[in-house]
Amino acid sequence: MSEMSRMRVVAIEEHWTTPGIDRALRAQQGSARDGSVLLNDRGDIPEQLLDVGAGRIAAMDTAGVEMQVLSIHPPGTSGLPVAESIALSRDANDRASDAVGRYPDRLRAMTTLPLPDPGAAAEELRRTAGMPGHVGVMTYGRSGDRPLDDPAYDDLLALAADLRRPVFVHPQIPPAAVRAASYSGIDPTIDLGLATFGWGWHLEAGTAVLRLILRGTFDRHPGLQVVLGHWGEMLLFALDRADGLSNVAPHLERRVADYFRTNIHVTTSGMLTPRLLSHALDVTTADRILLSGDHPFHRLDAAHVARFLEAIPDADDRRRIAHGNADALFGLGSGRAAGEAGPGAP
Repeated sequence: MSEMSRMRVVAIEEHWTTPGIDRALRAQQGSARDGSVLLNDRGDIPEQLLDVGAGRIAAMDTAGVEMQVLSIHPPGTSGLPVAESIALSRDANDRASDAVGRYPDRLRAMTTLPLPDPGAAAEELRRTAGMPGHVGVMTYGRSGDRPLDDPAYDDLLALAADLRRPVFVHPQIPPAAVRAASYSGIDPTIDLGLATFGWGWHLEAGTAVLRLILRGTFDRHPGLQVVLGHWGEMLLFALDRADGLSNVAPHLERRVADYFRTNIHVTTSGMLTPRLLSHALDVTTADRILLSGDHPFHRLDAAHVARFLEAIPDADDRRRIAHGNADALFGLGSGRAAGEAGPGAP
């Protein structure tokens, strides 16, 4: 048996949803409707998103993944009316705990938050702090027109830091005005792809984290840990340029790029490409890289995962990226299933 076949593999950005959230998103009309929901209708994705049972476990076995961290699929509840967002977030978090209870050795979950109401979001994070299986937070760069770095969310981010709950900032579709200006006029299908998985999603998430840095969020909350998918959502590749913002942000305690070494982690999001890994290791350190499959939008298999891990030359780095970083950051030891606070960043 090879080292790769024996190695524990943890995938942390593995999407799911609830029937209630799915119905609510599809019922939205006009400008309130999130166009990216259409991307969930390909093939068997709708069924896969709703499955947090035997089918998901079978897919994990095929991928050679020992543990998944469930994360609500975009746009979650962040664009729903306040009362609906609160109720559906609470229901999702209860369902996630139930799923972890059924598969305590295979599943954990990120908390779904009702971002339209910052106070309710903080309350829900407090409620789930002691619930089985909740080990992090899945969020987005804005809710409506309010960005995550808005002072209204500062108490929420402080709470996440205090609870040692890493915050995953997931991509979302750009605002309507941005879509109209930058992502329209070619073809409806191409326009949607350009605004989402082809480009716009990634700029949205990367910009959101860059704004968190520039707001001084990590100076106020040095323990806050943030996760970005897709190898850093463009930021790793433009970090030298973005670091120039340090020269016009004298209020920051450190340079922009420095926060990537202390507060920001990146995931593979199913893009298991050695050249992306090589670049990431030129910019950040191996203990800041996490493996994720982006299930069910990407379908990993054990051979693909093994080839990617084999491309990591250092054995310790290989273990860190396969599972060690996730275990440390999300506290995936046996006690955490009962809702204990994790040990913080690696």
